[in-house]
Amino acid sequence: MVPGPLMLDLETTALTADEQDLLRHPQVGGVIFFSRNFRCREQIIELTAAIAQLRPDILLAVDQEGGRVQRLRDGFTRLPAMQVLGDFFARDPVKGSPLIVDVGWLMASELIASGIDFSFAPVLDVDRAYCEVIGDRSFGDDPERIVNVAELFINGMREAGMAATGKHFPGHGGVRGDSHLETPCDDRSLEQLRARDLIPFAKLAPSLGGVMPAHMIFPQVDSRAVGFSPLWLQQILRGELDFNGVVFSDDLSMKGADVAGGYAAKTAAALAAGCDMVLVCNNRGGALEVLDYLEKNPVQGSTRLASMKARAQYSWDVLADHPRRLATVEQLRHLV
Repeated sequence: MVPGPLMLDLETTALTADEQDLLRHPQVGGVIFFSRNFRCREQIIELTAAIAQLRPDILLAVDQEGGRVQRLRDGFTRLPAMQVLGDFFARDPVKGSPLIVDVGWLMASELIASGIDFSFAPVLDVDRAYCEVIGDRSFGDDPERIVNVAELFINGMREAGMAATGKHFPGHGGVRGDSHLETPCDDRSLEQLRARDLIPFAKLAPSLGGVMPAHMIFPQVDSRAVGFSPLWLQQILRGELDFNGVVFSDDLSMKGADVAGGYAAKTAAALAAGCDMVLVCNNRGGALEVLDYLEKNPVQGSTRLASMKARAQYSWDVLADHPRRLATVEQLRHLV
């Protein structure tokens, strides 16, 4: 069964009866977890198992970037912000390179052992402290270094059996505004973006399983926000960059997405532009509006989505004392 195009969230730490019905809907293809869905490691394992029993094909995801964006904490390794890793690599690439691979493996293996297919990571935005919502989530403000460090992190994820998702295409680091609260505009030309922000996406496209576009407008390129733009997603991302993986919309509940209209209009625009899956988070009414739209205008799920399923299985009984995990955790203690 091919997963449907909607990824939604859950209210609490266990499935409600209404959520069980929702997850059986063929147009639902994914669940994203937030901190409110997590009490402890044993609980999240029970929750992911319950979802898998209902829908073994459904994709289970989380934002487990590290630093200030890490939804699962107690019982999981506290990961540093990616800028910490980027700075360590800059100081000592000989020691930094294997550690970054190991951190990618560690993040991915802990999630997979908990029944989660992937994290929406890594952040490929070029930034250090300019954009309030990106900042230290980025590996840094040197695009070539980002390529080097992110490739190591992605290699570790791949070793664990997890596909990587690069965000926020074509780069959120050039604006101060937060797309959760507004629709930022970046007045740079496509040539300027190719020379800086697009470099990580262009060079890492073959290594990425997924890409998430930003809810931003680049008026010199297209009047439409990136996630609703065939020019950005089909002509540039798939055509120019030759990206063949999954395109996930960013959350359609964010204010940055409101330029496309209501939830039905946003969904129609995102899918028409080239998104394979749309996310609706923290707004159950919005998710139900999207489902109503998809019932009236059913969409055949993208066959690309299956590539985001975890390609390995781990048990916490083994992983908890795994030598590679213990060694990486110890190195991180000294790093931060």
